[in-house]
Amino acid sequence: QVQLVESGGGLVQAGGSLRLSCAASGLTFSRYTMGWFRQAPGKEREFVAGISRGGGNTYYGASVKGRFTISRDNAKNTVYLQMNSLKPEDTAVYYCAADRMNTVVDASYVYDYWGQGTQVTVSS
Repeated sequence: QVQLVESGGGLVQAGGSLRLSCAASGLTFSRYTMGWFRQAPGKEREFVAGISRGGGNTYYGASVKGRFTISRDNAKNTVYLQMNSLKPEDTAVYYCAADRMNTVVDASYVYDYWGQGTQVTVSS
């Protein structure tokens, strides 16, 4: 079965950096657009970043543009999220997701598979 497993979350001070990874199995990774979403307590799930199948197109949510970078390694079936200049408002559970369509979109409902999430906490 399809599995997406996130790692790399943790506690970091404001201004710091973290790198999240999402390892995929059970699917042909290079045929899926990948996305990162996040959800803070009491808030709706929010689109963070997306990357096309080949990695040539990326798309970011407004709140993270210029601070976060999404990338992928199709040989390793892994997508990454480099997070720099972290702010307390970035605190959330971060999820990766896979979409079989070849268009990067920010709507969570189009994604077919989801990971369990990894907690990121940014202290002030």
